[in-house]
Amino acid sequence: MNPTLRQMRALVALAKTGSFTLAAEYLHVTQAALSGLIKELELTLGVRVVDRSTRRIALTEVGRELTPLFSKMIDDLDGALLDIASQTRLKKGVVRIAAPQLMSCTLLPQVIAAYRTVYPEIQVRLVDCAVENVTARVFSGEVDCGIGPERDPAAQIEAAVLFEMPFVLVFPQQHPLEQRERLTWSDLAAYPFISLQGQFTERLLSDMHHALRDVPLNPVNEVTFMTTALAMVSAGLGVTVCLPYAEPLVRLHQLHMRQLHEPELTRRFFVYTRDKRSLSPAAASFMAFLFKFVESHDWNIPVAANHKPALSAGDHVAP
Repeated sequence: MNPTLRQMRALVALAKTGSFTLAAEYLHVTQAALSGLIKELELTLGVRVVDRSTRRIALTEVGRELTPLFSKMIDDLDGALLDIASQTRLKKGVVRIAAPQLMSCTLLPQVIAAYRTVYPEIQVRLVDCAVENVTARVFSGEVDCGIGPERDPAAQIEAAVLFEMPFVLVFPQQHPLEQRERLTWSDLAAYPFISLQGQFTERLLSDMHHALRDVPLNPVNEVTFMTTALAMVSAGLGVTVCLPYAEPLVRLHQLHMRQLHEPELTRRFFVYTRDKRSLSPAAASFMAFLFKFVESHDWNIPVAANHKPALSAGDHVAP
């Protein structure tokens, strides 16, 4: 006993209009087709749902019992289909993103603001967290995707390269390094170096050791957040290194930012998603927008490939 959706719609339309003629017009079918649907429903149920006469029609007791049930089922289904259609047309939806604190207060707000001008109905919710927690939030399903630097492979997590960018040196105004046309990693040895705790420094020191063994890069202070490192540099306590997407904060602290050479080290950032799990239309749309957004930045191309001149906080950077 499985009434079809068309049969249920026929009964509900007939109950609302009280007429085969009006119900057929409402459903955009012929009266013969409508009558056939009612007969099919009655055969399926094994009982009459409509009493017919030459002057009028009337629902049977079964028909009256079924009508509100069928009506609610149809309304629920139509509502669900309308919601899906809205999501598909990007007229509705929610995107949840996890990203490290520094990226969450620099690059991503710019991306979200630009995305909302194109898709104002889509909500983008940003979860700022420790870089070590990005993939964990993706794995738990708390977010649709995570954005962060390269990490060791994790089970059930897919990683797609978002961009690659060079390290830059950050130092205060009127610093001796400001006069140099080209800055190298060797130049850091003469000044107190402020770095970040954890894998950021570990990987950086490892890269330095393999690329230039004679350069001593021993941090005098390791802090948790880049905002702290920049504040210390602004106070004249040393220099630090970061990545170009942090430029808004570098500008805020009125610091200089210059690209480092010899060696020209880069970092890759990835978009992390759950393996074999499809993104919602809204999340897929935001990811596509994000990839196009970063393509407009000069730092998206590895330094060794484009031989770009040194950057400074005063130089123009693509939005």
